[in-house]
Amino acid sequence: MKQFLDENFLLQNETAQKLYHEHAEFLPIIDYHCHLSPQMVAEDHKFSSLTEIWLGGDHYKWRAMRTNGVDERYCTGKDTTDYEKFEKWAETMPYCLRNPLYHWSHLELKTAFGITKVLNPETAREIYDECTDKLQNDPEFTARGLMRHYNVEIVCTTDDPIDDLHFHQQYAKERREDDARMIPAWRPDKAMAVENPQAFKAYVDRLSEVSGICINSFQDLVDALQKRHDFFAANGCKLSDHGIEEFYAADYTDAEISNIYNKVYGGSQLTPDEVIKFKSCMLVVFAEMDHASGIQQRHADSDGGR
Repeated sequence: MKQFLDENFLLQNETAQKLYHEHAEFLPIIDYHCHLSPQMVAEDHKFSSLTEIWLGGDHYKWRAMRTNGVDERYCTGKDTTDYEKFEKWAETMPYCLRNPLYHWSHLELKTAFGITKVLNPETAREIYDECTDKLQNDPEFTARGLMRHYNVEIVCTTDDPIDDLHFHQQYAKERREDDARMIPAWRPDKAMAVENPQAFKAYVDRLSEVSGICINSFQDLVDALQKRHDFFAANGCKLSDHGIEEFYAADYTDAEISNIYNKVYGGSQLTPDEVIKFKSCMLVVFAEMDHASGIQQRHADSDGGR
C-alpha cells in the first residue's frame, strides 16, 4: 500500500512529480486572493493555539463540521474552549475522507508543523498540544514567520472600499526585505448589496463619512466609490474582487438606476428585476473604474465570495 503523505502525495504520475520537484517546489507563492487579516500580518500576530490559526474564521472547516452534525457553539460559539472546538474538528476529519479538506488539513500539519500522523479523535490531543506549543513558543511560528516559511512573495487581502488600509500602510513601512508584500484588493460587494435596504443605507452612510462626499443621489454614490477606488490604487491595489452569484447583465437606463437607488436608500424593498438591474449597472461602473486605474485581474466567486 502506498504511504500516506509521502513526498509524492497527490503527484499521480512521473510528469507531475517532475514538474513539482524540479520546478514548482522552489517557486515563491503569489496569492492573488485570500482572507488573511492585514492587522495580524502587520502586527506579526502570535497565535494562542492551533484552533485560532486553523479554525478561527475557516468557513470550509465550519461547513464540514455543521454537515457532520456539530453544534454551532463548537464552530463560532464563545462558550467553548479552543480544545473543545478542535476536538469536534478531529471527530469530523475521518468523515472528510476523499474531500479536499482531508488532503489540505494533513498537508498543513505536515508542511507547517512536521506532523505526519493522521488526525482523528485518538490523535487529537497529541497533535493539538504539539502544534499549540510551537505556536506559543517558537518565534518562527508567527503570522510573518509562517509566510516566510512558505516562501510567500505577494499576498493580496480582501478589503472593503471603506477600509482605511492603515495596516497595509504600516506593514509597507516596517516589513523586512524577506517578508511578503501585502497588497489590498478592492472588494465592493456591500456597495451593490441592495437586497436589504436597511443594511444598504447604513453602508452608504458610512461610505459618505469615510469619503467625505455627501451622498444624495446615485451619482454621488459613484463619486464616493471613485474617490475610495483612487485611494486604493494609490496604496498599490491592482486587483478587484467580487463575491457575486452570477454575472449580472440586465438592460437598464440611467433614469431607472437613479430611481432604484432612491427607492432602496429610502428604505423600500426592491423587486427582483430592480435588484438585477442595479447590480448590472454597478458591475459596469466598477469595470470602468478598474480599467481607468489599470486594475486588470478580477476575482469573481460564485459561492458568496469564499
